[in-house]
Formats: sequence, C-alpha cells, structure tokens
Amino acid sequence: MTDAVATDSSAPAPARLTVLAGPTAVGKGTVVTELRRRHPDLFVSISATTRKPRPGEVDGVHYYFVTIEEFDSLVATGQMLEWAMVHGAHRYGTPRGPVQDQLDAGRPALLEIDLAGARQVRQVMPQARLVFLAPPSWDELVRRLTGRGTEDPQEQERRLATARTEMDAADEFDHVVINDTVASATAELERLMGLGS
Repeated sequence: MTDAVATDSSAPAPARLTVLAGPTAVGKGTVVTELRRRHPDLFVSISATTRKPRPGEVDGVHYYFVTIEEFDSLVATGQMLEWAMVHGAHRYGTPRGPVQDQLDAGRPALLEIDLAGARQVRQVMPQARLVFLAPPSWDELVRRLTGRGTEDPQEQERRLATARTEMDAADEFDHVVINDTVASATAELERLMGLGS
C-alpha cells in the first residue's frame, strides 16, 4: 500500500478519478454526503441501472435509467467503467463518458462503489486512486450494521460475512481511511483528493 502525497501545497493535484469503496455499513454514503456538502461542485458519478425509477427519483440525478438493451450496448462498446448484476435482477454500472469528461476538463471525479466495482475500475483505469474506507474496528462495524435496524438478523449475517471478505481486500487499495468520525474521514479524503477544506 502506498500513501504518497505531494508535499508542494502550491501545486494543485492533477485531476484524477478517486474510487471510494469499503465494507457494508462503514459509512461511505455518509462521508460522500459530507464531502459534497463541503464541495458542492465536486463531481460524484451517477450510476446507470436497468431498474425502473422509484417515486421521486429523477433520471440523470439519482440514476441514469436505461433499458437492458441500452445497458448491454454500453458494456459491449466499452462505455462502462464497471458494472454488475445486483440481486440477480437488475444491472447497475458506472458510465465512462461523464467521468472522462470531468477528468479531461481537469476536474477531479469521485466514484462510490463496491469492492468488485473497484477491482474493475483498476483494470480499465489503472491510474485511478483507490481509497478503502475502513471502520475503526470490527466490533464497531457490527454495531453500526445492527444498530441501523434496516436488515433482519439473517440479512445482517449475510452482510457481515461479505464485510469480512471486503475487509481482507484493504491491501489492494492505494490508501486506507479509517472512518472513526465522519469529519476526520472526510478531511482525509479531501486531503487525498487535493480539495482543500
């Protein structure tokens, strides 16, 4: 694992794709929300999906809603940075175009995805910065997952088994950020991305 950061603070960090991943219940969404609050203009990638919009969801804001045929075409023509079939029902993925447009314009881009997606991005865009968001401890991750009360005990066990595998993959990432508090984790992500606070 490397953790090299430019020491010349007067030179802006080059525009680079940052991929944020980590185990279930670690707080990725919460950290990204806080980062966007601090940096409203930050580009955070929007996923494409083949599922239908839920009430209140807006195409191009929450997701890009596409047909199965459109999604398959994006995959076949190399226009997806990563993608997966979720719960055996719907495809989700990250369109390459909007991300590449940001990078070409010299602006940083952030992608919040799972471990499998991060591995796919590493294959197609090896220059991406991969950041693993980790809990302060395993016990704290269990507490966060069970404390949110959104899954039944069987689903909690399934998610925790997945989380153990995901935690074992931390060494594949360029940086590990400990989410002990949202403020400190967000500040560390800001530093890695060269955003300044």
